Amino acid sequence: MRLATFAVDTDVGRVQRLGIAHEGTVLDTTAGYAHVLDQRGEAAPVEIAQAHAPPEMLGFLRRGERAFDAARAVAETVPDADAETGPDGARLRYDPDEVDLMAPLPRPNSLRDYMAFEEHVRNSMGEVPDVWYEIPVCYKGNADSVVGPGATVEWPAYSDLMDIELEIGAVIGKRGTGISADEAAEYIAGFTLFNDFSARDEQGEEMEGRLGPARGKDFANALGPHLVTPDEVDLPNAEFEIVVEGEDGAAASDASGGSSDQRSDGETDTWSEGTVGEMGHSWGDIIEHVSEAETLYPGDVLGSGTVGTGCGLEIGEFLSDGDTVSISIEGLGTLTNTVVTQ
Repeated sequence: MRLATFAVDTDVGRVQRLGIAHEGTVLDTTAGYAHVLDQRGEAAPVEIAQAHAPPEMLGFLRRGERAFDAARAVAETVPDADAETGPDGARLRYDPDEVDLMAPLPRPNSLRDYMAFEEHVRNSMGEVPDVWYEIPVCYKGNADSVVGPGATVEWPAYSDLMDIELEIGAVIGKRGTGISADEAAEYIAGFTLFNDFSARDEQGEEMEGRLGPARGKDFANALGPHLVTPDEVDLPNAEFEIVVEGEDGAAASDASGGSSDQRSDGETDTWSEGTVGEMGHSWGDIIEHVSEAETLYPGDVLGSGTVGTGCGLEIGEFLSDGDTVSISIEGLGTLTNTVVTQ
């Protein structure tokens, strides 16, 4: 199942809803479940649907398996329904062109980003620190700076070295403390693409003080396009790709931060492609480690860290003003954003 947060224009203004991407349509989860309950003869279908399958992702995740059962019932029932609206008049389905996709979880409960792929660590640091082999390490990101598919990222004025990182975000769907690695899969609601935009010059400077990253990362974290349940994706074997499309007159940046070849309007450049591969620290290892003395909550996002060759730093390429970057992982879709300088 592929869950989405979307915005749509209605008679009462623009509203945010929770949906299911299903066979070329977007099903409204809450309205759809009200329809399902109405067909079952429930006395208060709208009220029950809003309680069991709220129209926003964080509330939905907090309802746990009850909410996912409701969504599965919608996916099984609503596509074949003759009705266009639910018992309260809300639309049951939309054409994708009618809605604007947002980040599936527009405001995570928290954001931690790990570095679980050894190739990325080696490529970006020159050698792998001993501590990397001992524990999964992370930094805590800015949950208030999440952007979604199609969003324009305003690059901070303090940085001239613009980079991205192709990552996987695991979204927690169940509260827990002291979770064993063997039980960890039960706590993952789904996965999403995570583009960890990185101001490399600022990041490098602030981390010389042995803290951070902070301003080097905190300004933009892209998630999307969907929250995909674990049964629908085979991450170790999934293919990935990074494609950058230039704006007219935009210059590509080389590894030193200076201009190199011009990337003309519409010209595309495949930065990297390959197979995701196995993580050096599994999701089970990460969840066991972080939950040892902390509680994980629904809506927490855990980043995998960058896949090998999944960022410009590793391959000697950086973004330029006006570039549009698309990151893709088989099964998770494609997440596209444009960067502009302030």
